[in-house]
Amino acid sequence: MRYLQIDSVAVTLLLMISVGACSSGPAPAAAPTVAPAPIAAPTEGIEPTSEPAVDFENNLEDFDPSNFSRPTSIDNQWFPLRPGAQSVFEGVTVEGGRTIPHRLVFIVTDLTKQIAGVRTVVAWVSDYSNDELVEAEVAFYAQDNDGNVWSLGEYPEVYENGKLVDAPAWIPGFKGARAGIVMKAEPEVGLPSYSQGWGPAVDWTDRGQVVQMGQQTCVAFDCYQDLLVTEEFSRSEPEAFQVKFYASGVGVVQVTWRGADATREELELVEFIQLSPEALAEVRATALEFEKNAYVISREVYDETPPAEYIPPSS
Repeated sequence: MRYLQIDSVAVTLLLMISVGACSSGPAPAAAPTVAPAPIAAPTEGIEPTSEPAVDFENNLEDFDPSNFSRPTSIDNQWFPLRPGAQSVFEGVTVEGGRTIPHRLVFIVTDLTKQIAGVRTVVAWVSDYSNDELVEAEVAFYAQDNDGNVWSLGEYPEVYENGKLVDAPAWIPGFKGARAGIVMKAEPEVGLPSYSQGWGPAVDWTDRGQVVQMGQQTCVAFDCYQDLLVTEEFSRSEPEAFQVKFYASGVGVVQVTWRGADATREELELVEFIQLSPEALAEVRATALEFEKNAYVISREVYDETPPAEYIPPSS
């Protein structure tokens, strides 16, 4: 499993201080109302996912392009994607028995890309291990008329010692790939798990399920209450769960793990800002340049998609 939907792919992505004030920027420096806790502590008490024998391949989401009237206006309260929002997460992973510093940067760009008949929002995700870039990706999201946020693929590049070693792209409609749901419009505990996308050619088979609501936690950036908690698992790792904590109006604020997760990834939100127009333009240029690689490296799944594009807002 990868972090965003990084994640991923993504991704995307991812996003994110009090619940009532977070959507307008960082909260004032006030004394936390919730006692800080170790990053992994919130997983205590989470019940196992109720679908250990889920049929991954035959239990996918019904994707209907006609149900997306304003797909790039992603305002789902648990996973809002506002162009220019930058979320930075820091934590650790376990690799070969060693605990390694881990950092992830998730940026909602002002680019869009047409995929499977739907215009998507492009996220730019950078993943660092011990201060070395190990993965970068563009990930694609859209919101349907019911308020569900969908993942419509990603193009990631994986690096070792600064060299490209893999590019496991998946795009709905190519090599059996299907779109999936990143966040339900009305998530509830007890509902069946949902497919977050299906890319069998690159082993992208993640599913999500709501396991708790009304939780609270403190991370480096702020303290949060009334959190939504989900678990993600995949066909290749059905007993390994990535646990994500979502704050209303913010998005992901914490990532932990449960079960047989080999990497034991732990992340917490350390920064959440709105980029300036100049900084966002730089990110846009970087993402557009990066996407050019996909048309060379992953032609089979990317060649028939139009390039991402910037459409200036109407005055």
